[in-house]
Amino acid sequence: MNDIPKIVIDFASLNFSTITPMIIAIVAALLILCIDLATKKLDKSFYLTLTVLALVVDLGFVLGFNSDARGFFDLLLIDGISILAQAIIVIASIFFALLGFAKLRFQEFRYPEYFALYLFMIAGFQFMASSDSLILIFVALETSSLALYTLIAMHNRLNAIEAAIKYFTMGALTAAFFAFGSMILYAQTGSVELGQISQVLTQSGFENYFVILIAATFIIAALAFKLSLFPFHLWVADVYEGSTAALAGFISIVPKIAAFVVALRFFEIFIVSNDLFIQTILYTIVVLTMTIPNLIALLQNDIKRMLAYSSISNAGFAMGAILIGTNQATQALFLYWIMFFITNLGGFTMLWLNRTKDYSKESDHSMQRYAGLIKTSPKVAVLMSLFMLTLAGLPPFALFWGKLYLIGSAVNAGFMFLAFMMIINSAIAAYYYLKPVVYMFLKEPEDDITYLQNSTPIMKYLAIFCAILTIGSIFTIEPLLQIITYYTQISGF
Repeated sequence: MNDIPKIVIDFASLNFSTITPMIIAIVAALLILCIDLATKKLDKSFYLTLTVLALVVDLGFVLGFNSDARGFFDLLLIDGISILAQAIIVIASIFFALLGFAKLRFQEFRYPEYFALYLFMIAGFQFMASSDSLILIFVALETSSLALYTLIAMHNRLNAIEAAIKYFTMGALTAAFFAFGSMILYAQTGSVELGQISQVLTQSGFENYFVILIAATFIIAALAFKLSLFPFHLWVADVYEGSTAALAGFISIVPKIAAFVVALRFFEIFIVSNDLFIQTILYTIVVLTMTIPNLIALLQNDIKRMLAYSSISNAGFAMGAILIGTNQATQALFLYWIMFFITNLGGFTMLWLNRTKDYSKESDHSMQRYAGLIKTSPKVAVLMSLFMLTLAGLPPFALFWGKLYLIGSAVNAGFMFLAFMMIINSAIAAYYYLKPVVYMFLKEPEDDITYLQNSTPIMKYLAIFCAILTIGSIFTIEPLLQIITYYTQISGF
């Protein structure tokens, strides 16, 4: 009988520090489930506090990472881009989790499973941002997506179930697209690591180009769905409407930064090679994504749906940085998304503060509901107007600097038409962002409206904190750019 050779794996060679942040989130999620099995008497604020603490520890390990970039059988790639993206994911998740300390207790917050799923989802997004292996990206993508579908469905409104089903159906199709595209790339290159795929394709001169193009098209479709790019954006408004304002704000920021990192690594293969066909596809998608949702947003009379279409357009802006493909554009992508995160967090926090538990109404966020807000609740009106004006990209507020730097990177790279479309769409966006401001300041209030029904001191402080960052962003741009530049340069972008 032949002896079977033993494979000895050295623990140190796994570079376990690369996977530590994700393990913290996963262990915390399992701990929540185990505690719930042991006792049903704990208040749900305990689980929320445990979730926030776990994410804080997670963030500490992300920022304190100091080891080799490769780890865990070379599946993980913790370079500067990964650290930067993970930091944004975890920080944003902490802030959106804090919105759970609301006055009103909704259906989903009654279940500890909600917080466990939240942590599983964060771990999935961190894995997405920390690998160039198509297999691990696919597993992470599905892990985070399945958790997110469930979180949406746990909200006890009929349109929440409808939103979760739509999201799940489209997500299943996306998973098939990603798996099929990955299979073709593996068949052509013999690898599932994006770095090796790029090397093989470059050395072979993109042999069997038509087959590679089919694979790229499938993966573009999958990423376009996750990033809500045109024409795969049709699910967004319904999902936002069916979700709570807190979860809708989360969806607008966190999943997309993970998908942006995957797109950045994948499209680099074709951008560096000056693949005209892929560049044309991306150019078309970016321009249409910026423009069409912007035009649809003009017709909305519900603020949450308006912000949904706005987030699609903003994803198109950020995707433009990947199309440009320069170092400045990559830095602009992260700067823009950080500024968008701060502003969107403030905007959705204000919607969440004014949330009610009146299930007889289809929406809590119609324009008319905020009519005359300056007369009934001046502080709320001023804060909400500030976030709307910031989202419009008006100077000197936060998002203006992100847009300015992004447009500058387009001009410097010679993408003049793209820069022109960015400016035009910024002007269009300014119109519909001013619409709720007009309602708040120039319309007469409704007599039976009560504001801030869902507010707590933590949420009020969070809204004020976002407002301070939004106004004082001019003093944070330079330090932020230095941090972003450092991390992108050590990644080779």
